[in-house]
Amino acid sequence: MGTALVYHEDMTAARLLWDDPECEIECPERLTTALERLQQRGLEQRCLQLAAREASEAELGLVHSPEYVALVRGTQALGTGELQTLSGQYDAVYFHPSTFHCARLAVGAALQLVDAVLAGAVRNGLALVRPPGHHSQRAAANGFCVFNNVAIAARHAQRQHGLHRILIVDWDVHHGQGIQYIFEDDPSVLYFSWHRYEHGRFWPYLRESDADAVGQGPGLGFTVNLPWNQSPGPRGEDPAVLPGRASTDAPWPQVGMGNADYVAAFLHVLLPVAFEFNPELVLVSAGFDSAIGDPEGQMQATPECFAHLTQLLQVLAGGRVCAVLERPGVHPECPGSPGPSLDEPPAARPHEALAQDRALTALGKVLYLLDRILDGQVSSGIAVTPACAAAATLDVAIRCGLSHGAQRLLCLAVGQLDRPPDLTDDGRNLWLNIGGKEAAALSMFHVSVPLPGTTGGFLSCVLALVLPLAYSFQPDLVLVALGPAHGLRDPQAALLAALLRGPAGGRVLALVDEESTPQLVVVLARVLHGEAAPSLGPFSMASPEDVQALMQLRGQLEPRWKMLQVASEAGGPGSG
Repeated sequence: MGTALVYHEDMTAARLLWDDPECEIECPERLTTALERLQQRGLEQRCLQLAAREASEAELGLVHSPEYVALVRGTQALGTGELQTLSGQYDAVYFHPSTFHCARLAVGAALQLVDAVLAGAVRNGLALVRPPGHHSQRAAANGFCVFNNVAIAARHAQRQHGLHRILIVDWDVHHGQGIQYIFEDDPSVLYFSWHRYEHGRFWPYLRESDADAVGQGPGLGFTVNLPWNQSPGPRGEDPAVLPGRASTDAPWPQVGMGNADYVAAFLHVLLPVAFEFNPELVLVSAGFDSAIGDPEGQMQATPECFAHLTQLLQVLAGGRVCAVLERPGVHPECPGSPGPSLDEPPAARPHEALAQDRALTALGKVLYLLDRILDGQVSSGIAVTPACAAAATLDVAIRCGLSHGAQRLLCLAVGQLDRPPDLTDDGRNLWLNIGGKEAAALSMFHVSVPLPGTTGGFLSCVLALVLPLAYSFQPDLVLVALGPAHGLRDPQAALLAALLRGPAGGRVLALVDEESTPQLVVVLARVLHGEAAPSLGPFSMASPEDVQALMQLRGQLEPRWKMLQVASEAGGPGSG
């Protein structure tokens, strides 16, 4: 299972036939340039390539009125003057004699991608399309959008594949009001959008783009808008490796949002809601006018940031993620890797010597994997360690990692694993212990928290503490150590490993206690290989004790770690 790329060259046919400075940016070159970049990087060849088909009029009718579909069909026979007159009836739209064909291909590409992913032919994919779709409404074109590609794809997934919960993530810099209108009373679709808003002074200038628009009727609470507004409050510098805004103690602006802002929005707003919603499919309205360099969006997020966002989404819905364009090796080493061998058979030795040999053999494998990860030969690895040697192996792995090329090393120790006593707080090592006796920040680089007893408590710990610290610290290497009686269920351990691939560029070494089940090793290998983590199961709310412990820790750590400095206009820093 890999990644699908859906495209058709006919989608470049439509173009502006008259002078219109507002619409001239929606040109064929935005599609061909994207495809050329994929080809230059060798990515097109690595994907399952699918030629887009035209969507049928019945498929368009899943979202749009028959009268509107007929109107767009009729543009094929219009002259330039008539096309210009019709276009003037809509906001920021132009029609061309090829528009109907191009727009049906754009919808069809999204449908093909959904079909391929839900049939299991691929794990995920990208539909490279134009015209875009997220502004289009039931009976109106809007904002370069003719048919609502993503909305139709969601309805298609429900009708043809029987899905009940679909998440739509819209990271375009403009609010996708068309998607919101279509699903605002539908609890089967959770719609999340961040967008430049400026208290309604940025296109599309809608009151319903604000944060208090959360759906209506049965869909109340299933629309999540995160508008970028200028608001007061202290703001700190973003991490050096994932740069954001460079200002210190400045107001939160409506422009210039950086990588740290986008990742924080996912960790603190989107993902907590998405995990509780438990989608069966994730659709992304992938507009890249929210990236650095777009003159209208004026944001500062780099291309690498969107890779991190995509990876965070892949822990949802079994990894079934379909990205649809709006505007514009790597295998883990598994247990059994070569390591130092013993000349004499272990069975011929006393019990104490046998235990020592097993510990040394395990340590040799850990160091072998560590070297290969830091040398770039593999991205990640797994090693099984004897229970009697878990702490010592972890100690050696930390020291070797720091002495063999890692500038910053994050160690996530789960269970009763003590931090090496002479490990210094020099900023090179961040020790996080899940499963400690109490919530405590013994220093800014030594944090302990009890293992929460509920799904909600575990997710809150990961999304509101572990990942913000990890993205702030920006490690070169992550060690995930599952000690004796660590207490994690297999899906929880897999989710941790999957999510921690992002901050370290995939460099994760998992140390697993030998008393763990073989199934745990298998599921960790799969997620480190890029597969989706299994579902955590039914959602249960965090206990008041877990919430209090987490908030106490965040308050202690917030002055040092900028990704914890999340504020709302109502609640101030730390309010989420």
